[in-house]
Amino acid sequence: MPQNTENSIGIVETQYFNFDRLVLESGKELADVTVAYETYGKLSEAKDNAVLIVHAFTGDAHAAGFHKGDDKPGWWDNMIGPGKAFDTDKYFIICSNVLGGCSGTTGPSSINKKTGKPYALEFPVITIVDMVAAQKKLIDFIGIKKLLSVAGGSMGGMQVLQWAVSYPESVASAIPIATTMKHSPQQIAFNEVARQSIMGDVAWNNGNYYDKGQPERGLAVARMVGHITYMSDKSMEEKFSRNLKDKAYSFSFASDFEVEGYLRYRGDSFVRRFDANSYLYITKAMDYFDVSGKKFVHEAKKKDINFLVISFKSDWLYPSYQSEEIVKQLKLKGYNATYIEIKSTYGHDAFLVEADDETRIIKHFLERAHKEASNV
Repeated sequence: MPQNTENSIGIVETQYFNFDRLVLESGKELADVTVAYETYGKLSEAKDNAVLIVHAFTGDAHAAGFHKGDDKPGWWDNMIGPGKAFDTDKYFIICSNVLGGCSGTTGPSSINKKTGKPYALEFPVITIVDMVAAQKKLIDFIGIKKLLSVAGGSMGGMQVLQWAVSYPESVASAIPIATTMKHSPQQIAFNEVARQSIMGDVAWNNGNYYDKGQPERGLAVARMVGHITYMSDKSMEEKFSRNLKDKAYSFSFASDFEVEGYLRYRGDSFVRRFDANSYLYITKAMDYFDVSGKKFVHEAKKKDINFLVISFKSDWLYPSYQSEEIVKQLKLKGYNATYIEIKSTYGHDAFLVEADDETRIIKHFLERAHKEASNV
């Protein structure tokens, strides 16, 4: 992904917030919870300029800037910083790793204090509701009563919508990007193929692999399948076409085509940074997510949230019709909702790439939301 490192916020550090327990949507209780998070910019005296950035499926709390000794910027560095869409000269930006993740927040790879071993499959099944509940505890800890905005793409967009349902009094505006109110059968199907790939790897060992090494092949294939859905037919044609890695066919099952080599590279690099069990838990949470119809109508009773819904024309994983349905439901209930479809050939990944278009749209929306919030 191209990253614009101009106007970067520089060196940042991950922080950690701990709390005693969280009662989950399933009714089970999770004890000794840690949430990894980062902040950028300065919280105003009135505490009215806080924006929560919620990450997509395999993201983490490191959304912008650089960690000391690492030249890789945060995953949305082209959108967060001085003068950018989420302008750190104006706003206080917060990003946390989701519950069930593997980048500092409690998840299946975390140590269960009762056993002294990783939770593995003893970790309770979590939902988007639970992820947002953990974020709410963090926001309360920081001392923010009402967020200026919650923003995120893909699974991040699901969390944005869940914030509006679970804590409408705590949100002034919401920016769900390239997302849906519920997974379609096709979206669930892709996740199930990925889960079966992981669980079918002999190294998975029913989730108990932490002392021997995780199921790398199964996880790599799961990521390869997922990565195909993030791109578009046109972007793959432009990037790879039928280009060969060498000048001729090998007449073997080696990676003859550049696209094959690329997918294998993405899969192999992914297993070095992500936990296979987290992949299972988080995909299940996405599949369970549903704020459509009566669920949104009955629970989201506060009508003073302004919405900016963004989709991308070539996104076939979360196609525009799903964003249009979000807007339809919001407007039926009297919410102020703006919808914009951005023309892009990058597919679902467009929300990470199309920084210029997103910046113009989001800057204007946030400025208006901040002005309205300040006049309340």
